Parts: sequence; C-alpha cells; structure tokens
Amino acid sequence: MTEPASKGWQRPNIYDVAKIAGVSHMTVSRVLNEHPNIRQTTRERVLQVIEEMNYTRSSIARALATRRAMRIGVLVDSPVQYGPNSTLRALESAAREAGYSISAVSISDDGGLRVDEGVVELVTQGVDALCVIAPRESALDLLGQRVEGIPTLIIKSEPHAGMHTVGVDQARGAELAVAHLVSLGHRSIAHVAGPLDWFDARARNEAWHATLVRGDLPLSEPFVGDWTSDFGYELGSSGELAGATAVFAANDQMALGVIHGLATRGIRVPADVSVVGVDDLPDARHFLPPLTTVRQDFAALGTRALQLVVDAIGGETAEQHEMIEPTLVVRDSTAAVRADVGAPSHRF
Repeated sequence: MTEPASKGWQRPNIYDVAKIAGVSHMTVSRVLNEHPNIRQTTRERVLQVIEEMNYTRSSIARALATRRAMRIGVLVDSPVQYGPNSTLRALESAAREAGYSISAVSISDDGGLRVDEGVVELVTQGVDALCVIAPRESALDLLGQRVEGIPTLIIKSEPHAGMHTVGVDQARGAELAVAHLVSLGHRSIAHVAGPLDWFDARARNEAWHATLVRGDLPLSEPFVGDWTSDFGYELGSSGELAGATAVFAANDQMALGVIHGLATRGIRVPADVSVVGVDDLPDARHFLPPLTTVRQDFAALGTRALQLVVDAIGGETAEQHEMIEPTLVVRDSTAAVRADVGAPSHRF
C-alpha cells in the first residue's frame, strides 16, 4: 500500500519517512514504538531520517501520522501582568503533558505587534491552532477574519461569537468576595477596580455592584486603578476611602497598596477596615496581614483550554464556552465590622 500523491507542500508523514529511509511504513511504525525485532542499522537509519526532518521524539509519531506540527500558537496581551502570564505558563504546562509545544507572541495596541500581525506571524510558523490570551477588549478588535479556517480559542470569562472560549468565572469570584464581607457585617464596601477595558476588571466591577444591589446596600462609584500596588497605595493614603469599612480590590497588588496606604494614616487592617483581593499571589499569604483573596485556578484553566484547542484541531466545530470556578481563601485581612463604626459617608 502506498500513500496517494498530494499537491503542494505538506508536512511529512510516516510514508515519506519510509520512502527516504528505504523501508516499509510498518518498519517506521515499529521504530517509533521501539519494537525490539528491528535491526540496529535499520533503526539508526530511520531515526536519522526523522532527525533530519527536525521532529522531536516526544511528538514525532503523531506528527508523522497526522501531518500536524503538534504546535499551538498563543497570542498574549499584557504578558507582564499576573493573570495573562499565569495563564500562559499553565497552558504551556498542559501542552507539554499532551505532547504539544507552544509558540507565543506578545501583542499590544500601544506600538507593539497587533493581534492581526501576531496571527500572521504564528500562521507562517505552521501552527495547528491558535489560543488568544486577550484580557483587554481592544486586543480583540482586529482578530476578525484573520483566524478564519484556523481552530481558535479565546481565554475570557464571557462568550465570544464564533469562537471557543474558556475562563475563570470572574463574576462568581467577585460575588464570593463581597458576600464574605457582607457576612462579617460590612455595609459600606468600596471597590478598587482594574482598568475597565479589561474583561475581567469589568466583570468584577459589575458583580460587585450587582451584589450590593441585591443586598440593598449603599452604592458608590468604583475607584478605577491600573492593577499596580502604587495606585492602591496612593488611594489608601489619600483619605478617599474614608467611610468605607471594607475594600474589595480587583487584584492582590492593589490590595497590598491599599493596606500600605491605610497604614500611613493610622488605619489598621482588619481592625478598622477589611480588605479582599483577587488572584492569590504566591506572596499573598505573607502580606501583613495575610490577605483574604479570591484564588483563580490557572492550572485548571490551562488544562481545559488545551483540551478545547485539541478538540478543535480534531474537528470539533460546535462553539463551546466553559467556566472555571474560583475559590475564596480567607486569611487575616478581613474581620467583623466594629460595633462603634458610625454611619459612613459615600462618594457617588
């Protein structure tokens, strides 16, 4: 049996290796599967051909059998931020376990590579699929037709028309944080939001607001930050949080800054003000006090994202959207509201 001739360039398969090595395709298969009844000279000749085709031993069998590159292209917006960076590392780990490799390209709308340019760069590398870690709305504006015909998944907590999506349930995480503060008797709960062009920041902000409405609690405008501890510090030390008995910060770094800023004004956490963050940074348990926070399971996110990408490579066309459940980690930065706290003032 011979492999039908094909038009144009295609990745080599098991028949191509057999032809160059001068053996049958069954012999190549036996070499790949380390069958003992193969002459050493034959084994070496087949392995030499495989090496010349620049395939790694971990993915050679599937790559040769399917003509796939066993490589997934990843577009990463804002890779220095904890969430996108952790998602990329989790995806790399899951891909490695599944025998895939990752080609990552950083994208930006502030002078760096744009999404559409990043897609072209990865497609020219012959990737089997694309995974887009695009936490900002602006990063997806140029995706459009560039990914037509390429299996594509977007990491975000909201569905995206025509795309597979998976993300941590950001609304649920915010609800857990605010509900925890409410259970401790807090009614004046301020929110330090991330930039609201970020999907996750917007989802957390909306869930904070909705949870206050459901609990018939006083409403205020969020303090919109930039994810940095410096912003949290400036806010905490400015006096603008006066009247709030609790603060829900959209990430742990801003929460850290808030705690530091409040301390400069003699305001104690949690005796005077409770603080909750999001992410559960590796150092969050070593903050002073150790930080109550919403943990995002990036390992589960990476594993599920990789599985959806592999399913898409295999021909799964039905649009899929899945959510990873966050968890609340209660530490020492939250406590019951003090009985002597008077009626708070609010900034509207």
